[in-house]
Parts: sequence; structure tokens; C-alpha cells
Amino acid sequence: MTSSEERLATIRGGVPPRRHNARTIAALTGNPGCNRRAILDGAGVDKPLLAERIGFPARFGQSRFAITRGNAFEAQVKADGGAELLRLVAERLGVPVPATASWTDLGGGEDIAGRQRRSATLLAAALGADDTGSAVRAGRDRQLDADAALFDHPLLGLDVAGRRVYLEPDLVAARLGGRFHVVEIKSFAVVDGQADPAKLAAAAVQSAVYVLALRELLAAHGRDPRLVSHEVVLVCPENFTNQPVAHLLDVRKQLLVVRRQLDRMDRVDALLAAVPADFTAAPTVDAPTLVDSLSRVPARYTPDCLASCELAYFCRHEARGQTGTLGRPVREALGGIAEVDEVLALAGGERAADPERAEAAALLRTAARLRADALKA
Repeated sequence: MTSSEERLATIRGGVPPRRHNARTIAALTGNPGCNRRAILDGAGVDKPLLAERIGFPARFGQSRFAITRGNAFEAQVKADGGAELLRLVAERLGVPVPATASWTDLGGGEDIAGRQRRSATLLAAALGADDTGSAVRAGRDRQLDADAALFDHPLLGLDVAGRRVYLEPDLVAARLGGRFHVVEIKSFAVVDGQADPAKLAAAAVQSAVYVLALRELLAAHGRDPRLVSHEVVLVCPENFTNQPVAHLLDVRKQLLVVRRQLDRMDRVDALLAAVPADFTAAPTVDAPTLVDSLSRVPARYTPDCLASCELAYFCRHEARGQTGTLGRPVREALGGIAEVDEVLALAGGERAADPERAEAAALLRTAARLRADALKA
């Protein structure tokens, strides 16, 4: 164990690290400048438990109803060996609907390592030795000599902060247009061709994590990672029915963001250098000590954190009176002025102590005057 690994283990109190999944990796990209989150996630700290212990429990997550509805919709879409799903995906990709397709269920029933090995073997062989779609055989699995190959819940792997994370996309389609396509099935509706922007953005980042893991799998087996398309097929209910509809998501931008954040977490030594030696998030430590410890590692709270980070309510409480609590656009428009009190003072006519803030002060005074005029009118 390296010194960094030992220190990360000390931070989480010697307990086993909490494993990441596609959702948590996707959430890392939402606020890449937050050192507090990077350290806690790099150490594998149980953030939901930590939030509860300091009195600011997380208030987000899928309801049981939403999970049940999502599972039911996925089962409906995958019925009959994925025949309807295959049609949707092929038509959305603009390729002929294959007359036949193999269906390989890679979900559950085996240990994690065994599932990943089996998934890797079948996926790497799916396009044949020359990447043209020649037939392959794999042990007890069915012959993959159909026009297309569908892999239900394959298990992929990705290294996050030096630890192996296992990821499970809903489906991977192979031999459609000669490439692999990640297929994500979501239960949120697409109404008149439009989906909730926040949910769509979250699905795009999560899908990018799967694309990255699948590309690394192919590269590890000597195959061209570009065989994995950057276009993800998203399947959702259409309008207010359970009728599925497919859309394409281009995740090239999200791939760059995810890769950048993962690279940053791999440089954990640089992050730890700025963390106090006695920093801890151990579950055995009392709440006041945890709060004091957290306060010495800088966070970067924004309102977006409320939807993706378990410590968001604590950070919001801690950031009270700072312009960051009003959102990134407000903070950037104020020219980096951190305190709300200073903003109000400058708007009221107080001279800026820092010459670099003179322009921001002039704009604030103008804004205050215009607001006052509008109220009088």
C-alpha cells in the first residue's frame, strides 16, 4: 500500500471504500473545481452516512415508485428477446433492421470478477477477429453469428482514483452499422420530442461513462476503441404513454469532461498535498470534529450541487452569505466578488478597496440606480 493509499484509508477511518458507479462518476463532472468532493470521493468515503452524522442528510435520490416504474419500462422494452428494442435502435441509427439477432444476458448469477471476464470476452469478440462481424463462439453462450448481437447488462470496468469500479449499462448493441452502441433505457418521458433538460444532461454524462469503459475494454483486447460509437441510443416513453421511442445522444463533449475529471482524481497526491494532515471523515469521529475537519478543506458550492452531492446541504449552510450560493452565472457576473455583503456595499456607493474591482463596483452602482429608478416608476 502506497503512502497515498494509507492516507486515504485513514481519512475514511479504515473502513472499506464505498464503490463508485456510473451515477457517482457522472456526478463528479458537475463541479470539478470542488477539492472537498474530490478528496472524499477519491478516498471512497460514505458521503450519505457522513452527511447524516453532521446533521445535514441528503434529500435527493430516486423514489421507490420511480425505481419500480423504471424497472417495469425496461422489462417491457426488452421483452421477446429485445425484438422491439432492436427495431427502435436500428431505425434510429438509420440501418436496416436485422432479420435475426443474438441475445446474451450478462446480468447477475455470477461473481463480479467472473461476470466482468465473461462480458469482456464476448464483447471483444463480438465483431470477429477482423472487426467485420465474423461469427464467434464463447463457451456456453449462444453462437453470435446473427446479423446483430445484443448484450443485456454487461459488466464493464473503469479505474477511478486507483480503484476498479464496475459499471453496468442497460444494453450494448453490436454489429449495427459495424460498431458498438451503448443503449440506455430511462423512464422519464419525451413529450413532443422534448425531454427534461436536467435529466437528459444527466443521462448523457452517465452514458459517456459507459462509452469510455467500453472503449477501454476494446483497447485492452487489442481492438480499435473507435469501434464504440460516440452516439448513444436513449430509449424513453413517448409523451404520456409507455410506448418507447429512441433518440441519439452525441456524448463527445461529455467524454472529454469525464476523462478530465478521472485524470484529476488519479492525481490524488497533488490533491492530498493541500489537505491538513489530521483531516478525517471517519465514522467513529464525533460530529463537531467532522464539521471542523470538513471546514478546513475548501468546497465550491453551487445550487447545482443539491441534485448530485450528498454534502450539498452542509456546504450550502457553510457558504451562507457568499455569492456562489446564487449560482455560477451570478458569481461570474459579479467579477469574482465572494461576499454578498461586499456586493451590497459596493452597490451602495462604497469605494472598492481593490483597484481590480473598480469596474465591478461601477457596474453594481449603475444596477442599483436602475433598480431604484424602476421601483419609483
